[in-house]
Amino acid sequence: MAASGASSKRFGGLGQWWGVLAGALLIAAWINSAAGPPVVIALSVAVLLWCFFQAPVTCGAPVRGRTDGCRNNASGLLLGCHIRQHRWQKLKMLFLRRQVREFCAGLFSDGKATIVTLAGLGSFVSGLVALVPGVIVN
Repeated sequence: MAASGASSKRFGGLGQWWGVLAGALLIAAWINSAAGPPVVIALSVAVLLWCFFQAPVTCGAPVRGRTDGCRNNASGLLLGCHIRQHRWQKLKMLFLRRQVREFCAGLFSDGKATIVTLAGLGSFVSGLVALVPGVIVN
């Protein structure tokens, strides 16, 4: 854990924002027709992984006595905050049928979560479209 704190300080706290750069490069790859499908697919996967596991969002894990859930900072849409019980609680919600609706509602709970969710959906669609032959002009 000390290594991640050291790298975070080395980049001035910008180490967790590499996905925004990958998103900007993904947009540039779509604009520039010289970038081929492998580049678009790789950048789409990178942005999707950042959204799922590292984007700075609010935890939102269910907490007794609070309707809005945990308000701590979390890493990614699928992981919770620093509290051990919250760490994988959101990911488990995807597999419990009664809690999928609650998980999906949490994806649009605040501005940060909405932007990260839309970025993840966009990169997913981008990767799928790049797999279709003839969509990207070489």
